[in-house]
Amino acid sequence: MRVTQNMISNNMLNHLSNSYSKMNKYMDQLTTGKKVNKPSDDPVTVMKGMNYRSEVSRIEQYQRNTGEVHNWMDNTDAALDQATQALQKLRELAVQASNDTYSEEERQSIAKEAEQIKQDLIDIANTKVNGKYIFNGTNTGEAPIKEGESVNFNTNFVKIEVAAGTELEANVNPENVFGDDESNMFKDIKSFIETLNGDNQETDLNQYIEDFDQRIDNVINARADLGARMNRLDLIEDRLGDQEIVATKMMSDNEDVDYAKAITELITQESIHRAALAAGSRIIQPSLVDFLR
Repeated sequence: MRVTQNMISNNMLNHLSNSYSKMNKYMDQLTTGKKVNKPSDDPVTVMKGMNYRSEVSRIEQYQRNTGEVHNWMDNTDAALDQATQALQKLRELAVQASNDTYSEEERQSIAKEAEQIKQDLIDIANTKVNGKYIFNGTNTGEAPIKEGESVNFNTNFVKIEVAAGTELEANVNPENVFGDDESNMFKDIKSFIETLNGDNQETDLNQYIEDFDQRIDNVINARADLGARMNRLDLIEDRLGDQEIVATKMMSDNEDVDYAKAITELITQESIHRAALAAGSRIIQPSLVDFLR
C-alpha cells in the first residue's frame, strides 16, 4: 500500500487529537478532584458513586433525626427535673404545715407559695419547644392544660426513625407524670391549698406528704425510662457516626482522584505529546512543493 503525505498528516493529526483529549482528561481530574466528570467516562464508577452518595445522604438524614430526638428528650428531661424540684418543695411545705405549732396565718402564707408552685407545674406541663407542646403526645399543637387543673393529655408516643427500621419514642406519657383528668397532681395541690386555707379542715395534712411522695416517684420513674432511651439514642448516634465514616470513605475511594497519579500521568502525556509534535514536524516537513521552490 502506498503511503501518501496526506495519510501521514491525517494520522499525525489524529494522534495529536487523542493526545490532547488525554491531557484534557487529566486536567479535568486535577481541577475537579474527581476521577469521572460525566457518565460516559466510566458508567460503573458513576453508578457506584450514586449508590454511595445515597447511602451517605440517608445516614445524614438519620443523624438529623437523632438531633431532633435529642432536642425533644433533653428538654423533656429538664422539665421533669424542674417538676421534681417543685414537688419536693411542695412536700417540704406539707411537712411544715403539718406542724401543730403553725398558726392559721402561717399556713395561709404556705398556701400562697403552694399556689405559685402549682402555676409553675402547669407551665412545665405546657412546656413548648420549637412550637410544639412536648407533654401532649402527638397533639403537639394544643396545650394539654388550658384552665386550672383540668387536663386533657394525648398519650400517643411521638416516634421518630433514627436508623433503618428503628424508631425511638421521643416523648414521655404525660399521664405517668402529671396524672389523668380523674386523678392528677394539680387537683392534689388544689386540695392541699384549700386545706391550708381552712376549707378542708377535716383532711389530715400528712396525707398530702404521701401524695407528693407518690407524685415524685412517678416523675422519677418517667425520667428513668426517658434516660434509658437517651442512652440507647447515644449508642445509635455513635453507630451512625461510624457508618458515615465508612460510607464517606467508600464514596471517596470510588470518586476522588489520586492527585499524585494524575499529575504523573499528565506529565507523562505532555512528554509524549511533545515527542509526537517533534517527530511529526520532521516527517511532514519535506514535501514535493519544498523541492519545486
